[in-house]
Amino acid sequence: MSYLFELSLQNFRNYDTARLTGLKAGFVVLVGPNGAGKTNILEAVSLLSPGRGLRSSKIADIQNLNRKAPWGVAGKIITDFGEVKVGTGRISIATATDKRKISIQGETSTQSDLGEYISALWLTPQMDGLFTESSGERRRFFDRLVASHDPAHTGRIKRYENAMYQRSKLLKDDRRRPDPKWLSGLEAQMAEAGIAIAASRLDYLSRLKHAIEHNTLDSETYFPKARIVIKGLIEDQLQNNSAVEAEEIFKKALEKSRELDAVSGGSSLGTHRSDFHVVFHEKNVDAAQSSTGEQKALLIGIILAHSWLVAGERGAPPVLLLDEVSAHLDEARRSALYELLESLGGQIWLTGTEKALFEEIKDKSSAFLVESGKVSPSAL
Repeated sequence: MSYLFELSLQNFRNYDTARLTGLKAGFVVLVGPNGAGKTNILEAVSLLSPGRGLRSSKIADIQNLNRKAPWGVAGKIITDFGEVKVGTGRISIATATDKRKISIQGETSTQSDLGEYISALWLTPQMDGLFTESSGERRRFFDRLVASHDPAHTGRIKRYENAMYQRSKLLKDDRRRPDPKWLSGLEAQMAEAGIAIAASRLDYLSRLKHAIEHNTLDSETYFPKARIVIKGLIEDQLQNNSAVEAEEIFKKALEKSRELDAVSGGSSLGTHRSDFHVVFHEKNVDAAQSSTGEQKALLIGIILAHSWLVAGERGAPPVLLLDEVSAHLDEARRSALYELLESLGGQIWLTGTEKALFEEIKDKSSAFLVESGKVSPSAL
């Protein structure tokens, strides 16, 4: 089982420095007033796993503006093979690049490499409208689930987006006479990466559906089952054709859409247009039409099923970062959630403004008081 034993922050958001150590598998509780920096700590943890973190922030926006040295996050992860030191941070304040450095055991590494040691999944108050807001938010959430299960998924998306950006730039800058060979090469990269993304999504969804139907957590009483369907042209093609055929169809479609894409910008078709449709299984009602409480319960149910799936296939669940979740659940659901999370194992980070929210797990938690960018161990 992998979990974070130590977390250190430098010039990160509202923190000059902060260090949390002696962490264990199980509950890690952060208590403090609104605006003290609890979510910032969760964001720091999320940046030690593949992706752009729970806020998807630009590198410069994470910087503590009162400090001249670039921000950094470091962690010690306990794995079945011993302690692993990981870190990430801004390369330099002097440059405008939106890239960050990543290191594992002191060696320069990649986001995909991070996923081999730790994966993280989060639920924040900003995600409460996931089923009713833009398809982009749902897609990014679902892709985080996939990447938590398959760390290489992040690299596929990056390759796809890079090729798509270059193609869009070429079409825009050279609208009259874009280089057809260069365009064909970029479209071949998009098609190859796009089919790999779609295949990974479909494979994961099949596994998640099985986990939802057959998990042993007995969570349905409080966190109902969801039916999930991918809606996307590329995923449809892959389900009806071989990967080679679907890739060729995608390439030809991109070639035909060049004129349209040159005018509109971006790409009018591809895996970046896919959406994920969720239905409240028992009531056969679209999640977007369900009550706010039902949507929250459905989302937690999906995260629990995903964690059970990852635990079964990778030997340990992902690190869960649950921001202000306890405050928005009634007492029965809160108690059920704690019980389910404990049965899953793994490391679960929880935040809240009141210690009373964590009364049931006070003897099972590492707790910290967060006050105005300062963190200190605390009893619940």
